[in-house]
Order: sequence, then structure tokens, then C-alpha cells
Amino acid sequence: MAGPTPLESLLRRDRWLVGAALTVATVLCWAWIVPMARDMYGAMTGSAAWMMTATWDFTHLALLFAMWVVMMAGMMLPSAAPTLLLYAAVVRQSDDHEHASARVYSFAGGYLLIWTVFSLLATVAQRLLARLLLLTPMMEAQNRVFGGILVLAAGVYQLTPFKRSCLTYCRSPAELIVRFWRPGAAGAWRMGIVSGLYCLGCCWALMLLLFVGGVMNLWWIAAITVFVLLEKVAPLGAQGGRLSGVLLALAGIWTLAA
Repeated sequence: MAGPTPLESLLRRDRWLVGAALTVATVLCWAWIVPMARDMYGAMTGSAAWMMTATWDFTHLALLFAMWVVMMAGMMLPSAAPTLLLYAAVVRQSDDHEHASARVYSFAGGYLLIWTVFSLLATVAQRLLARLLLLTPMMEAQNRVFGGILVLAAGVYQLTPFKRSCLTYCRSPAELIVRFWRPGAAGAWRMGIVSGLYCLGCCWALMLLLFVGGVMNLWWIAAITVFVLLEKVAPLGAQGGRLSGVLLALAGIWTLAA
């Protein structure tokens, strides 16, 4: 049996390199999330101690923003892996394969930029909700009505045509790459932004649920991460997303009516 060709060996090595980079980045994010979440629901004398403040100055706001950035990266990179791996393989076979690594990193950078902007908006929203006394000091919904509205909103959005359109591109990375292909590192950056926008359009409402179960509730974070991953890569992910929409909407209505 003939061994792999040089190109096949290169593609296999590239998949390992990109996969390893994604794994390391994700592990590093969770390495910060897990201790902080455990400390927040514990003594709050360790990595979450900075949250115990009566005055939210620039330093504390910057830490809150950093928390959201790391959390979003840790939650979203696993579901973005198929797109990044496929893009890396396509670039390796293109005319400009010598600069493949730079283009893959540019793509990932554009993708993460979108979630960084979302993190900034989430930071502002969290502080606003806290000032309105809609969030507890543990960063979860203060009352049943507010929580029910968020759950209902997330459920209804799961059933909208826009959600389905965004999910289609998230589940079909080949289609996204072909339709929005741009050459060079700058083109990769733009493609990453497009991918991030579709991903944001797919998942932003689910992230509202963090304000229901607790922004730093480790089990809640893990559950949403796994659900987002399954919705994007599982064979019946699209159907599961619609079913979740019905269940969330019913849960929201039940909560409001209780």
C-alpha cells in the first residue's frame, strides 16, 4: 500500500497543529474560568475576590470585561474548530499555502473579534442590570419575572428564520468558506469576522441564559457550551435547536405564570 503523499502529510500535520492550538487556547480559558467560578461560589478570597467591591472603577470594569472575553473564547472555540480546521486544509491546498498559518490565525482573530465586541456589550449590560437591581451579587436573575422573560426570549429566538439561517452556515463551514472566500491574510480576517457574525447571530440569545443561571455558574456555563457545540456539529443539531426553542419558550411562560 502506498504511503501518504507529501501534500497529504502536510495537511495531516496542519490539522494537528491547528487542533493543538485550539485545544491549548480552550484549556487556558477554562483554566481561568474554573477556579474563578469555584471561588465565587466559595470563599471569594482567591481569583474572584475582585468582584467583592462596592465601587466599580476602571480596573474592576476591565477585569469584568476580561472575564467575559475569556469565557466567550472558552465557550465558542470548540464549536468553531470544524470551520478553522477546514479553512486550514483549504488554504494549504491554495496557491498561497506558504502563508497558511498566518491566514488561519487571521481567520481566528476575526472570529474572536466579534465575540470580544459581544463581551464588551455583555459587560455594559451586566453593570446596567446590576444597577437596576435585576441581578443578584452572584450575577444571576434577581426575580422570577426577569428570568422568565430572558428564558422566553431565548426560546422564541431559537425558532426564528434568522436563527436558522445563521445556524445553517455554522453547521456548513464549507458553504461559508466558498461563499465568502477572500485571498490573503486580510481576506482571512474578513472571513473570520463573517464567521463570527453568523456564530453570534446563532448563539447570542443563548448567552442571555447566563444571566438566568448565573454568569459564573460553572455547570451553567458548561451546559451552554456543550449545547452550542452539539447544535452546530451533531447530526440532528438543527432539529435539537428547534426543540430547545419550544422547551425554553414553555419554560419561560411557565416561569412567568407561576
